[in-house]
Amino acid sequence: MHFFLKICQFDIFLTLLLFFHYNPIMYQKKKERLYISELIDDPAVAYPAYYTLSLSMHKNEMLHTALMALHSFDFSYYESAKSYEDIFAMFDSGTFPIYKEKYIVGYFGNKMMYLESNGWKGMPTTSDMFKMEHWLVC
Repeated sequence: MHFFLKICQFDIFLTLLLFFHYNPIMYQKKKERLYISELIDDPAVAYPAYYTLSLSMHKNEMLHTALMALHSFDFSYYESAKSYEDIFAMFDSGTFPIYKEKYIVGYFGNKMMYLESNGWKGMPTTSDMFKMEHWLVC
């Protein structure tokens, strides 16, 4: 009987160990909300009020700078892109261009993504995307 209890205990332990090791919920990265009110006291554009970001993006100063420019509508440090090289130079330097004065754009894993309140979304390819007047770079 004692031997049987040890086998049951080991079986339960092994089941729990496998559950915690292979449970996909444990692999989801924690996300936090970055409220615009934390960056700017009186934003010109209050929507969206927050962005859901990974912990590393939540601490990214370059992203904070782009969000402050977007929500204060102060693009004094930005200019219209002259070519695609300007846009990709920003991606390479870790900064974020602004698209149509509405979206912060990032480049992750060979994909262009724009920032929404829920997080980063894949950027659809439209003809407007290829017009340089829609892009602001610094």
